[in-house]
Amino acid sequence: MDKPTDQTMGDNINTNSEEDEGINAIEGEPKEQGDNIKDTGDRKTSHPDKGKRGPDEESGSGSFRELYERSLKSIQEGELVSGEIVMIGKEYVLIDIGYKSEGQIRIAEFIDAEGNITAKVGDKIDVLLEKREDEDGRIILSKEKAAKIKIWDEIKRIYEQDGTIRGEIVSRLKGGMAVDIGLQAFLPGSQIDLKPIRNFDALIGTKHDFKILKYNKRRSNIVLSRRAILERDRKIKREKTLHKLEEGSVLKGTVKNITDYGLFIDLGGIDGLLHITDISWGRVGHPSELYQIGNEITVKVLKFDAEKERVSLGLKQLNPDPWTDADKQYPVNTKVRGKVVSLADYGAFVEVKEGIEGLIHVTEMSWTRKVRHPSQILKVGDIVDAVVLNIDSTNKRISLGLKQVEPNPWDVIGEKYPVGTTIEGRIKNITDFGVFIGIDEGIDGLVHISDISWTKRIKHPSEIYKKGQEIQAVVLSIDEANERFSLGIKQLTPDPWDEIPERYKAGTRVTGTVTNVTDFGVFVELEEGIEGLIHVSELTREKGGNPLSRFKVDDVIQAKVLNINKEEKKIALSIKQLEESDESNIYKGYMSNSREATSNLGELIKAGMMNLENRSRSNSRKTEERNNNHTSEDGNPPIEDKEGIPSVDDGDKKDKGSDNAS
Repeated sequence: MDKPTDQTMGDNINTNSEEDEGINAIEGEPKEQGDNIKDTGDRKTSHPDKGKRGPDEESGSGSFRELYERSLKSIQEGELVSGEIVMIGKEYVLIDIGYKSEGQIRIAEFIDAEGNITAKVGDKIDVLLEKREDEDGRIILSKEKAAKIKIWDEIKRIYEQDGTIRGEIVSRLKGGMAVDIGLQAFLPGSQIDLKPIRNFDALIGTKHDFKILKYNKRRSNIVLSRRAILERDRKIKREKTLHKLEEGSVLKGTVKNITDYGLFIDLGGIDGLLHITDISWGRVGHPSELYQIGNEITVKVLKFDAEKERVSLGLKQLNPDPWTDADKQYPVNTKVRGKVVSLADYGAFVEVKEGIEGLIHVTEMSWTRKVRHPSQILKVGDIVDAVVLNIDSTNKRISLGLKQVEPNPWDVIGEKYPVGTTIEGRIKNITDFGVFIGIDEGIDGLVHISDISWTKRIKHPSEIYKKGQEIQAVVLSIDEANERFSLGIKQLTPDPWDEIPERYKAGTRVTGTVTNVTDFGVFVELEEGIEGLIHVSELTREKGGNPLSRFKVDDVIQAKVLNINKEEKKIALSIKQLEESDESNIYKGYMSNSREATSNLGELIKAGMMNLENRSRSNSRKTEERNNNHTSEDGNPPIEDKEGIPSVDDGDKKDKGSDNAS
């Protein structure tokens, strides 16, 4: 039978927005559609025998014809009659209803949803006589209309007996749903279930039992209720449940509703609350993680208030508390495996067994890394191994350690890198106070800014180094307790200050460049990285004015070394003492030169006088000798030259030359 369309349903059923309007539309006394219809199922008329006739039949042909005509007149249009399928054609099915000719039914009424013909020759069916003879003299019958008349009779019977009828929800209408029970009926939204329906479309295609609230055959209105059946069944179950409901009893139920704080369980006519804390000994984030509406569940009654009809249920109480013997199962130093179930700022919670969770504090996650948040290492759902550090069964707490699974690298780092060892590594981080160099997995060494250079004044390490750069350093110290590894770069070369006291002895005159002028003095760079300070009191002997105003950066000046502090790497300089030393040297030099000049003049005069005296004596001797030589031994006078001048010998010439020279 073809199902009536939604449009047909809309024509026959009032679908106002309010359910009451839909119900009121079908109220009133039903007018029987079949008042003029007589059920002739038990009075089927056969065709007259067209075979052999006896003499008596022929003689009574007049009375027989009258009886035949009266029998034909007894079958009226709109009557429900029984017939037999005698032939199946392409368009029609012929039915013998005991009339003078067979009736016709369109074959479409015998085709099911899959397109198969359900009619068979010889099948007995009930049909409705629509027309005894049409223009072509055919008898028109209907199987569908006959079925509807029978359904109305069935509806009347069920309604009077307060029974139920089976139907399928076929579509959604305004204010409710359309239900196929052979005819289309109206199911108000408030009568679908015990609780409000949110998804009406999900019900389409489902079959249920319904109670007939009202029907109007004249207006073809039928109002159904599924809720009435559910309430009746619930009441019966409720009475049975109350008889066996008591504290400690174990019952089966169905998850009826899910909230943030627990599950509502239908125990059979009465609901109980299974709180989230009573679902499991372990952690439950949300009840929907474990159960869905409609799931069957076995629970234990924890508390029952008969007056308020409140039932508290428990699920975890069906099993013993796992913390009872936890200290025996998990002694200290035991290695366990569990699942990370939650992360907090201070650590990670690990479920080692249903109902038993332990905490791995952030300080127990790594030997070498500075873990600020557990998400840097772990995430929810990870399976991890840990070591039991402490257990308190009374307070249900277990302290776990993740790093204790592996040996502490700081225990052997000192043996691997003794003090004085030169290492090479990559710069992992640069800060204001130094450079961190990666040494081993998870172990970084710090080169403090003061250990970068012996001589350079460094404001920030980034002036020299970059992150990721490979550099060498010397191991200075290892503090295993505090997990600190100190390195030095300047220690790769000798300390130039070891030689400074020898190169710049006290009293030495030095030349340098002004690098900074401060309120307390002037800094002078003597060589790369080596600076000395001229205190303001050592700048000049002059009084009055600002002595610092005479200097500016990059001036080249000279000063005198006062003292050197090797430990503090300081050199004290002085211009004032240099000036005083210069003046003293000039005076001493002057005095020394004056004495030297006076001494030379006296000696020259003395030498000259002695030479004159010596020459005078020599001349006297020579004159005397000459005079003695003028008188010869024979008594003759001296010989004269051509000019009449007495001649002298060579010795006299020499003495004369000497006198002239003198």
